[in-house]
Amino acid sequence: MLLPIALSACAASDESKPITFTDDRGVSSQPFPKNYRAEVLAFLKTYLNNPVGVRDAAIAEPVERVIGGRQRYVACVRFSARESEGGYREPRERAILFVDGRLDRIIENAVEPCAGVAYAPFAELEKMTR
Repeated sequence: MLLPIALSACAASDESKPITFTDDRGVSSQPFPKNYRAEVLAFLKTYLNNPVGVRDAAIAEPVERVIGGRQRYVACVRFSARESEGGYREPRERAILFVDGRLDRIIENAVEPCAGVAYAPFAELEKMTR
């Protein structure tokens, strides 16, 4: 029974050492994430417990922000996911961080990185299936 605990410890993170999917070399000059919509959609399909029935989906084109002391592109998404009992919460905002033009991680508390962004409908997210 120690194995699941050990594995979960590997996946845990705190604010000082966030989980990242890419090798962040710390390069300050970052390329624009050309396929950001497709990458965000693919990520959210696995991130959400139930990707079917998302409502009020919107996405903002990536903008450069300083995150963790480094200049990065951030795409903001806002949506209401279906809860396990079938209801919906108010739309929540999340920031998707890109490193070297590829999706790196999601930032749950996105108030600061998403301040002032312009959202557009994200119909692909609302049409997602399992």
